[in-house]
Amino acid sequence: KLEITEGIVIQNLEDTISKMRRLKKLGVSFAMDDFGTGYSSLTYLKRLPVDTLKIDQSFIRDATTDPNDAEIIRAIVAMARSLELKVIAEGVETAEQLAFLQGLGCHFYQGYLHSQPLPVEEFQKLLR
Repeated sequence: KLEITEGIVIQNLEDTISKMRRLKKLGVSFAMDDFGTGYSSLTYLKRLPVDTLKIDQSFIRDATTDPNDAEIIRAIVAMARSLELKVIAEGVETAEQLAFLQGLGCHFYQGYLHSQPLPVEEFQKLLR
C-alpha cells in the first residue's frame, strides 16, 4: 500500500492517475493521506484509484469536544462508505476518540493510544 497526499496528486493529475492505475494492475493499493487538510476535491477523489482515506489527526484531536470536527469526521466516514473505501483515523490518543470513531464505523486507526513508536526489538516483544 502506498500513501499519497492530495497536494502531490494535483500537480499532474492525469499523469498521476495513469501511473496509479498501472500500479494497481500490479497489486498496489493506495491510501489518501491527511484527507481533509488539502484540496479535498470530490472530483479528484472520484477519479483517483484510491482504496483508503486517512482522516487527518487535526480533526481527530478535538473530535470529542468540537462539534465541527466531529461532523467533518462523520461526513468523511459516510462518504468513504458510500464510495466503498476504507477509512483510517490518524492520531488517535484517547479511549474517547476511539469510541467515537468506532461508533461511526471507523475501526482502523493509528496513534499513541496503544503504543508510541518503538524500536524494532520492543515492537517484536509487543507483537508476541
